[in-house]
Amino acid sequence: MTTWTALTSLPGEDRAAALADAIDEMTPSPTGVGIFEIEDGSGLWEVGGYFTQKPDVAALDLMAAMHGARPFAVSRVEDRDWVAQVRRELTPVEAGRFVVFGSHDRDTIPENRIGLEIEAAMAFGTGHHGTTRGCLLALDRLMRQGMVAGNTADIGCGTGVLAMAARRAFKRDVIASDIDPVAVATAVANMHANRIGAAVPVVCGAGFRNPALRTRAPYDLVFANILARPLVQLAPDMARHIRPGGVAILSGILNRQARRVEGVYAGHGFSRIDRINLGEWVTLVLRRG
Repeated sequence: MTTWTALTSLPGEDRAAALADAIDEMTPSPTGVGIFEIEDGSGLWEVGGYFTQKPDVAALDLMAAMHGARPFAVSRVEDRDWVAQVRRELTPVEAGRFVVFGSHDRDTIPENRIGLEIEAAMAFGTGHHGTTRGCLLALDRLMRQGMVAGNTADIGCGTGVLAMAARRAFKRDVIASDIDPVAVATAVANMHANRIGAAVPVVCGAGFRNPALRTRAPYDLVFANILARPLVQLAPDMARHIRPGGVAILSGILNRQARRVEGVYAGHGFSRIDRINLGEWVTLVLRRG
């Protein structure tokens, strides 16, 4: 199937969200719309729409002008078997005792490793990104130090790989959440593919706002692999929902952002016990005092 993309950028999350809502009401309607912050310090947000037929370029340009965005770059994406390509390119990723793999590599995982199967077509959260791998390496190090978390939360779970890792590692209570309903459905499917099923509930909501997360607190361990800005905003709630002595593993942080994130969390009673640098990404491991 031929796909068309329309991409632009503009300053401010609220303005980006408003433009995304406008795109969603277009005819022909997009198959998906997304926004994300461009992590280069510019304050710009990218807005993208995805279409199965060529979108109305004039309408897009008008919406861009109305919202103070740059003109849309509209492109046609060539037909390609993306699943086959991803399967060729994604090989198992090792992170300490953990191995993240696609179903096509199921028979290659050693029995003495903790295997986490993620469908290869779902490229986010496969462990190839430095943020996910950093979190898994942090968990492995904590386990080597003797940590056993009886109650874990995975905030912004994506594919659910970190929640699955905690469940496999500790065989104790774990809950996962994501703000994106598609991610929630993806995580639920991966729980079943890994024979975890409903043992790890996956709920929808930002931060700790879902009541299911609040009622399970306090936590021994919380993963939050999101972005620097929401991590900073999450700090007060993180302090409220982690028990004294509990640990937060934070990622989605660029090298230049790490000091600020760590400083904010220090103001809420956390101290750093580990830091993992993988390329431009940092994973912080913080203990609540």
